Formats: sequence, C-alpha cells, structure tokens
Amino acid sequence: MTHSIVTPDAVPEYVALPAPQMEGGMPLMQALRLRRSTRGFAATPLAPAMLSDLLWAGYGISDAKASHRTAPSARNWQEVDLYLALADGLYALEPAAWRLRLVSGEDVRAATGLQDYVAQAPLDLVFVARLSRMDEQASLVRQFYMALDTGYISQNVYLFCASAGLATVARGLLDRRAMAAALRLDPDQRVVLAQSVGFAAADQGPDHRA
Repeated sequence: MTHSIVTPDAVPEYVALPAPQMEGGMPLMQALRLRRSTRGFAATPLAPAMLSDLLWAGYGISDAKASHRTAPSARNWQEVDLYLALADGLYALEPAAWRLRLVSGEDVRAATGLQDYVAQAPLDLVFVARLSRMDEQASLVRQFYMALDTGYISQNVYLFCASAGLATVARGLLDRRAMAAALRLDPDQRVVLAQSVGFAAADQGPDHRA
C-alpha cells in the first residue's frame, strides 16, 4: 500500500496483501487489559504487513479447508464485508484471495463518520452486511445478527490494536445513507459500524480513552 493514487486509471484493480503473521503477539490477558478507545490519530499510514495482520486478526480465514474465520458468524452466513477507507482510495477485503479490491480511487475517509478525526485516521474500516447472504426474512432478527457478528470482528480489531500498539475506536454515530452512496453499496448492503485505526496522536491522554 505504498503507491500514490492520483487518478482512477492509475490505480490497480487489486492489491495483494502480504501473508499475515498468525503466531506470536501479546498474551491475551494483557491485550484485554490494554484495550482502549482512542479518538485522535497521527497521519502515519499503516505498513502493508501490519495492515495485513490487522485484517486477518479481525476477520481473516484461520482454516482454509473448513473456511473458518477468526470471528464467528451466525449460522455461518459470513454476511459482513470489510471496506477500507484509506488516503489513496476505498477498497473491499477479499479474504479468500487475501487481497484488496479497488472500489474507488477517492479518499472517502471523511464520509465514514461525523467526527472530525475520521478524516485524519489513516484507516477507517466500515463493516457492511449483505442481506442476501442471510436466510432470515425478519428484519429485527437480521439486524440483531449482523450487529452481533460485526461486534465480534470489531473486538478482534481492538485486541489486535492493543497488542500492536495501535489506536482504534468503533463508531456508531454515522450517516448510513450518505456512507452507502460514498461506498457505492448495492441495494442489499447495509452499513453496520465503522472503526478508525492508526497510531495515536501525540496529544492523546487518558481523557480521550474509554
């Protein structure tokens, strides 16, 4: 993710991710103790290897033969997709190929939330549910499960960030209609949650954490 995107014609359609590191890291109990929400970010981008590890921890494939993920999914629907709003464009994660698919060459980070810091964070994850993968017609039931499944993934991201020394905050205050347009979503897709990730700004103190 080191290339600079100027025009859509200059952007590759797919960006291969480095193989994720699936071993090591901080002990779980220590990561739980250090888990925080931080609402201020430095502009420093994430290195490709760290981005790959983050995405794998969040919702990567842990067992290719059985299609197991690092986060559970109700009825194995796997209805949640991860979108990545980066400075050089908007991407969707394709876990099976372990790559990012270009959605737009535009910087849409500011459209992923109502808070000022979302445009500064080097990465804004957007959790998007595809309703057509859920064999459940009751709207409230679908909403419950997509929120539940998203929560599992978001917590994985939190724990990885605690282990890797990154800052993160999950965000539910969203203009979902505007985000759906900015992300070019299909009619059966729904924005569930967003989560900003990066290195903490130098002035972030205890009052900014929860």
